[in-house]
Amino acid sequence: MAEAAAEQQLQYGLPTDTKTRLCIIGSGPAAHTSAIYAARAELKPILFEGWMANDIAPGGQLTTTSDVENFPGFPDGVLGLDLMDRCRNQSLRFGTHIFTETVNRVDFSTRPFKIFSDSRTVLADSVIVATGAVAKRLVFPGSGDAPAGFWNRGISACAVCDGAAPIFRNKPLAVIGGGDSAMEEANYLTKYGSKVHIIHRRDSFRASKIMQARALSNPKIEVLWNSAVVEAYGEGEKGLLGGLKVKDLVSGEVSDLKVSGLFFAIGHEPATKFLVGQLELDSDGYVVTKAGTTQTNVRGVFAAGDVQDKKYRQAITAAGTGCMAALDAEHYLQEIESQQN
Repeated sequence: MAEAAAEQQLQYGLPTDTKTRLCIIGSGPAAHTSAIYAARAELKPILFEGWMANDIAPGGQLTTTSDVENFPGFPDGVLGLDLMDRCRNQSLRFGTHIFTETVNRVDFSTRPFKIFSDSRTVLADSVIVATGAVAKRLVFPGSGDAPAGFWNRGISACAVCDGAAPIFRNKPLAVIGGGDSAMEEANYLTKYGSKVHIIHRRDSFRASKIMQARALSNPKIEVLWNSAVVEAYGEGEKGLLGGLKVKDLVSGEVSDLKVSGLFFAIGHEPATKFLVGQLELDSDGYVVTKAGTTQTNVRGVFAAGDVQDKKYRQAITAAGTGCMAALDAEHYLQEIESQQN
């Protein structure tokens, strides 16, 4: 990391301790949209894109997906990695300084704000936090990446993102979970799948009554109570998911469930551990923002994307709040500059 920092210092002519009007933390659609807007406004932002932060490459969760078919402007779809490469290049084009370093600590108690990585300290007049949230995944044989696993080859953590894919259409599907998200994803998948199995390790759901009622009354949904997936296996030469081994947690019996898709709906974890004690977080760890804005409880610090959005969690909504955050930051900087003058 020290060599990378020295290389970037040479590239940008920036010392390892530097001052900026705006620092952006993150690397997904929210972060890069913020960077594009801020750079075009001549704020000369610095962006920390992280290095395998939360075990995800720079570019965020989209780098872990294959075809993205619901992002406007790509009628034939686009690979998640390619989309984020385009976003990154657009940020660079307008003058964003990008550091491939993970922010591990911040100090928002004094101004200018301080942002720390292992290699440098940045002093910033304003900050946009866009570190996202990671979908929780279960670990069992076959749940991981290729070649041994079926992640992105039938296993996903976002029905809205991937459910309409051809490999899932008119095929039996499964959802793991028992909360509102699981009920919502199961109902959504009935539009495409021939049948949807909700696999839940308990004998009752924790979802709200109305969400339970919608799922339980849907003729295409079947519930496997007191059950857990213990293995995923493939079928055919294409290397796609073919079925699951499901264990009855009461009897101990393991049965075979033929499905072409498995969707984890067991929640998300926002990337906010480094913000504890610095920003107001809700009970689930998401950054709290003022309604209708991206403003946090610290004036001059803004939040965009999934790190503050536990409802929509889509690339396009993240990009939208990234735009909002850049505009909010620009207006804030104009305000403090006029006060200083």
